Amino acid sequence: MYHLGPLLLLLTLLACNDERPISSVDPTNWAIRRAALPLEDSLTSGATYLSSYSQIYTETEHHTFDLTGTISIRNINPRDSIYILNAAYYGTGGELVRTYFTEPIVLKPMETVAIIIDTHDRVGGTGDNFYFEWSTPPGIHEPLFEGIFISTYGQQGISFTTRGVRVE
Repeated sequence: MYHLGPLLLLLTLLACNDERPISSVDPTNWAIRRAALPLEDSLTSGATYLSSYSQIYTETEHHTFDLTGTISIRNINPRDSIYILNAAYYGTGGELVRTYFTEPIVLKPMETVAIIIDTHDRVGGTGDNFYFEWSTPPGIHEPLFEGIFISTYGQQGISFTTRGVRVE
């Protein structure tokens, strides 16, 4: 019975540690997806902009509501792989917050990967956004980029989606 006291103390101390990762996506997952691109002239390239909302205004311009964002990157081709060259996350003021990977990654046919913006990650602000660069074999569908944002407070909940827009 005397072992229970130290165990409860240890559990209490661990519960008080409020260090949270910036994103629940483990960076090593990007490393295992690295890919060498085929010859440049055999690919079609483009870029997509995705609006993101890690915070939204509520009640007044001085009160914000934090959201969890799931940034979904989808290969909608049933037979061909595609390449994502860059995933850059920008804050409200247009400053680069972080780049998720700097070497191309491959998405197999019908594969989806996600970037998670944690509820407590407020660095992007109310007007955060993503800029993706990608390459595909000619004649196939470009990647689909979507954002899903959700939060709950008490018995209230909010959720909505955004969709990427090709800019190049």
